[in-house]
Amino acid sequence: MSRADSGRKVTIKDVARHAGVSPSAVTLAVHGKPGVSTATKDRILRAARELGWSPNQAAQSLSGRAVHSVGLAIARPARMLGREPFYMEFIAGIESVLSEHSCSLLLRLVEPEREIDVHREWWGANRVNGSILVDLRVDDPRIPALAEIGLPAVVVGDPSLAGPFTSVWTDDATAMAEAVRYLAAIGHRSVARVSGPAELGHSVIRTDAFTATARALGLSARTVVADFSADQGGRACRSLLLSGDRPTAIVFDNDIMAVTALGVAAEFGLSVPADLSLLAWDDSQLCQLTRPTLSAMRHDIFAFGADVAQTLFDVMAERQPSSHAAQIPALVPRGSTAAPGA
Repeated sequence: MSRADSGRKVTIKDVARHAGVSPSAVTLAVHGKPGVSTATKDRILRAARELGWSPNQAAQSLSGRAVHSVGLAIARPARMLGREPFYMEFIAGIESVLSEHSCSLLLRLVEPEREIDVHREWWGANRVNGSILVDLRVDDPRIPALAEIGLPAVVVGDPSLAGPFTSVWTDDATAMAEAVRYLAAIGHRSVARVSGPAELGHSVIRTDAFTATARALGLSARTVVADFSADQGGRACRSLLLSGDRPTAIVFDNDIMAVTALGVAAEFGLSVPADLSLLAWDDSQLCQLTRPTLSAMRHDIFAFGADVAQTLFDVMAERQPSSHAAQIPALVPRGSTAAPGA
């Protein structure tokens, strides 16, 4: 590497400034990766030659075939993530596979509007060999943006959300239909659901299945939107219990909201399950620590994370893995569900 007129070493930032682009665009250009136009690439390479700059050997080695790290960006508040059993188990499953490959997980908590930039920066700077994309939305802007730069990635979500990317998912529609049929079979005619954010793809899938199954069985049903947190889950549960046609059973989209609902039921002087049945999703250890224990839709989250990580390795190795459903959550009845008035 040569020196600038000031006597210091020329950096990638100098080249970016000289070419009028971002540092990540410089990295994409010098390593021949997609994501910049031919004209921009030529301008960047010309600026690098004029300044006498070339990428250092360490960065060049990262552009080879060895897999050193994978990225996972999560658009959740740090405090909420720390209390969410799903992601703790999911990340543990990912790590179980990465450790076998001496590979690291690069984890970042981001604002939703920043996630595309984060993945671009990681990929452009050779900080990751691939990424795991979670919490997909309908028509998610991440899909076309990250496909355009050639990022190897696996989508955790239904293939209808994944665009050209390989996807691994749980069959939420089938599981939700099973949950509603179970509640109907034990005598409930008025059921409700507290969902996660409405814009999430799996929320849409679950809502559609909940509504359609309830309608087919002749049940009264409605969904209230929350954000997976205890606060909003409790607020949603209170709104349902204050309504004129109070449900006798409520399905929750995660365990934290279901656990919170036990306290809300006590506030109203209701007995669980005699006056109100509660059904959780994911079946973390929380469900077995409450009194009564919580009925839940169980799936092996650790194994799910491991499956996603192994699929990403197949993608990065260009083994052309197929998208697949990892599992269907299975109903585990416990003490929080029973016939109304039982």
